[in-house]
Amino acid sequence: MKKTYQITETGKADLEVELAELKGRRGEIAEKIAVARDFGDLSENAEYDAAREEQGLVETRILEIEDILQNAEIIKSSGTSSVGLGSTVELQCPERTVSYTVVGPVEADPLAGRISDQSPIGKELIGKKIGDEVTIKTPKAEITYVVKSIS
Repeated sequence: MKKTYQITETGKADLEVELAELKGRRGEIAEKIAVARDFGDLSENAEYDAAREEQGLVETRILEIEDILQNAEIIKSSGTSSVGLGSTVELQCPERTVSYTVVGPVEADPLAGRISDQSPIGKELIGKKIGDEVTIKTPKAEITYVVKSIS
């Protein structure tokens, strides 16, 4: 049974762009391998080894992205009544206001404000409504936020 990946339209578009860029690098990497091969003995050729390693990493990522795109299930925001996959949530505590978009694990990027529904924060947010309190446990402390808006 194939695994389905839940991603947003934006996440799908980002993966398609990354896939095109990686496929474009294939020729460049092949050229590096050809140049390194001309240096002579391959058993002690660091340039050749580096180029082959880069080729392996790029091809692995290409296969991974193709698998994700073939088995993608596009998530849509569940609306503004409660937090679900695709929802953007604004949280407020006394010191600050933060905003997160709840996404699937494939496109999670906490530094960009996209958190996985399977992360501790994401699990706490799922199903919450405007005005609900959410207590998020971090290694340093517990912080209680109030859900201010859902979009």
